[in-house]
Amino acid sequence: MSKSTRIATDGSGSSLGQNPFGALSATGLPPGVPSPAAQTGNATGGKAAEAPKKNRGRVEIRRETGGRGGKTVTTVSGFMGIGLPEKEELAKKIQRAAGTGGTVKDGQIEIQGDKREVAAKILREAGFQPVLAGG
Repeated sequence: MSKSTRIATDGSGSSLGQNPFGALSATGLPPGVPSPAAQTGNATGGKAAEAPKKNRGRVEIRRETGGRGGKTVTTVSGFMGIGLPEKEELAKKIQRAAGTGGTVKDGQIEIQGDKREVAAKILREAGFQPVLAGG
């Protein structure tokens, strides 16, 4: 194909001919669903009311002391379908809320101290179903 027979796809250049949708009109059609920006009265598309988050699965929150020199650690495990970066982000949020340190190790989040309630609150906000398991 030579360059003179190519059809521009960026919207410039010559028209392909008649627009097949040019004769359509909305007369006689039922009204459509308004956009979220129109429903909130915010035409700029700013922050609207948040939709409820979907269920992202069940996670277990445990308090563990075994093998840690007597120190208590809160572990969160059972994540399905999320990767390491999101686990690290959740761990940071829990650490900030609890005011303690922590890490992501072997696919589970570990937080220093007994911070099960704090972890459960953050995970609920993220759309998970936290279950307090163990002692």
